[in-house]
Amino acid sequence: MAANRYIFLFKRLKRPVCSVSLRRNATFSVLLESPSRRPVAPLSWTRSISSGNSPRPPDTSLFVPVDIKTDFSEDGSVGAELTQPLDKSELLKVLNRFYKRKEIQKLASENGLDARLFHQAFISFRKYVLETETLAADLHIVLNDICCGAGHIDDIYPYFMRHAKQIFPMLDCMDDLRKISDLRVPANWYPEARSIQRKVVFHAGPTNSGKTYHAIQRYLEAKSGVYCGPLKLLAHEIFEKSNSAGVPCDLVTGEERIFVDPDGQQSGHVACTIEMCSVTTPYEVAVIDEIQMIRDPSRGWAWTRALLGLCAEEIHVCGEAAAINFVTELMYTTGEEVEVRNYERLTPFSLMDHALESLDNLQPGDCVVCFSKNDIYSISRQIEVRGLECAVIYGSLPPGTKLSQAKKFNDPSDPCKILVATDAIGMGLNLSIRRIIFNSLVKPSINEKGEKEMDTITTSQALQIAGRAGRFSSTFKEGEVTTMHRDDLPVLKEIMGRAVDPIETAGLHPTAEQIEMFAYHLPEATLSNLIDIFVSLSQVDGLYFVCNVDDFKFLADMIQHIPLNLRSRYVFCTAPINKKQPFVCTTFLKFARQFSRDEPLTFDWVCRHISWPPMPPKNIKDLAHLEAVHDVLDLYLWLSYRFMDMFPDANRVRDIQREMDEIIQVGVHNITRLIRASEAQSSESLPSTQLQTPPQVQRRLRGSQGRGQPPKDVSGSSTLGSRLVQEGRLTKDLLQQLRREWSEEQILKKTM
Repeated sequence: MAANRYIFLFKRLKRPVCSVSLRRNATFSVLLESPSRRPVAPLSWTRSISSGNSPRPPDTSLFVPVDIKTDFSEDGSVGAELTQPLDKSELLKVLNRFYKRKEIQKLASENGLDARLFHQAFISFRKYVLETETLAADLHIVLNDICCGAGHIDDIYPYFMRHAKQIFPMLDCMDDLRKISDLRVPANWYPEARSIQRKVVFHAGPTNSGKTYHAIQRYLEAKSGVYCGPLKLLAHEIFEKSNSAGVPCDLVTGEERIFVDPDGQQSGHVACTIEMCSVTTPYEVAVIDEIQMIRDPSRGWAWTRALLGLCAEEIHVCGEAAAINFVTELMYTTGEEVEVRNYERLTPFSLMDHALESLDNLQPGDCVVCFSKNDIYSISRQIEVRGLECAVIYGSLPPGTKLSQAKKFNDPSDPCKILVATDAIGMGLNLSIRRIIFNSLVKPSINEKGEKEMDTITTSQALQIAGRAGRFSSTFKEGEVTTMHRDDLPVLKEIMGRAVDPIETAGLHPTAEQIEMFAYHLPEATLSNLIDIFVSLSQVDGLYFVCNVDDFKFLADMIQHIPLNLRSRYVFCTAPINKKQPFVCTTFLKFARQFSRDEPLTFDWVCRHISWPPMPPKNIKDLAHLEAVHDVLDLYLWLSYRFMDMFPDANRVRDIQREMDEIIQVGVHNITRLIRASEAQSSESLPSTQLQTPPQVQRRLRGSQGRGQPPKDVSGSSTLGSRLVQEGRLTKDLLQQLRREWSEEQILKKTM
């Protein structure tokens, strides 16, 4: 063997085995100084606020070992040539003695290896030493010396740590990771907003107090403005109100962009959902609606971002008085004072002394509030049995269907005088309600840890819903509130008699830039694991909390096997979908897979995967599926504004989404009949005349039916067959047999 090779190996023995790459640190510094990385705190103030405040230890259960290569071909068998082959049984005894040494465990702990990581690293190191045919020469020589009694067992430690940092790369860059995930001064993330002196006006009051009205009036008077609302319906309402008042206003939501200028030039005013507001565009006036949602476990980060980051001379904040002290305290961190304007409710509502107890006691203008779809279906069915017609509104309905049901309920000439709804009526809809009736006071919710809880509604939720009774602009100037069940009434009185819990914290969420920097240091980690480690290491002060990221992680795990770059993967995982809907999740997976192949998701491709065109629903299960299809089209539109070249047919998809909305409206209009059909487990019990389908929908559906199919009415039943079944001249089983024979005959004709 050449002498220079031995010289190389002995030089390597002297090389430090626990070092951080200078190139990596240099790159990290560049990333921190880059303007595009503004959400990350500058090192100067990060150091200053970290002094004297020891960071919490990381949750090491999130550290996933990385597979490492064990090929040391450059050394070959040099170690064995310089010494002798190692005795594996003796080597095992040495390693186990090393593991049990308290001094080694303490030293490892000081270098980031707690008991869990130390054990995992040792198991991996022992396997590597015992199973690798040719160890690195330096390690081989040290182990041989120990086995021969010429070395100390502690000499293994540097090589053990080198191995530990290979399988747990985060140990080598923990300080950098802590700096990236430091969220203690989020106001510094928005230098444009900090460069101007903003005036903050808090419009505080209960529902129907005119607080938002006054803020919008100032918005309309301004030369430029942005309205930030929690719902698409509210953004649409301000969009229409502004343009009707002669103030050109654009609409920006996650799924839609409408520019009133024919050439597509941006107007001075924009109405948007709060997640879509720009924190770099200057405005004269900004309105942030429903500020109390800043503490929402999932979406609170959007209100925090808007409040701290909007570049507007005046920030008009609307919401509950319970948020006044918190917003004032938050603005102290930006050096901005808060002017508070309090409002009283315009029309009174009273809590009744007796419960409804029976649906027989319903009156025109009543709204029964439920907190589950099953209760919606049950109550609707019972109302219909009593010969009354009711409108239905719940969260998963498309916006157009909600507006249609609201219009039906509000119309004095319509026979529908009863509304059955979830707390989706709490904001975004103008409803003429005389009396709110709580069917239940227990509502499922997701806490900050992502756990589902069943708990009594809060005072804030009760007041938000109860406040829909007797609104100033409705037919009923005074409202009443009660419960369905007698036992619930004293509980409701107690809830509404409490003071609203003051808001104490605001939500934050890791940005794409922060996760990219984490990925730079941990290139082998999955996106879900990166998020977990980020949250574990993140530091927030008493004013903030990190929003729940379970939905994000759910989507990240779902598409982890699909080859996507990190930025695209992050965007896909922020898509607003309901993970409880299997059809939506499956389609989301198909979207990501098609995207990863660099194949555009065309209109025809989408139609094939959603089986377009659909038939009107025959039962509740069909209606729920159509709602899921509508959500899929929403997902396509949402992605089309992030990846325009890969989702090129947004306009055509929006057209069929409108048609889908119309079909769902038909289903909701006939919801009690669908419930009956579901109970009977057969659509044959539906008379064909009961499903009132708009003529334009009927024409589209007739045009979409293929040849060789029996003519169908809108209920999906054969017209003649359904009539014969209703008249008792034909059984359902015999009808099914006739259909099978007819289909076989058609197939036989085609083959002849």
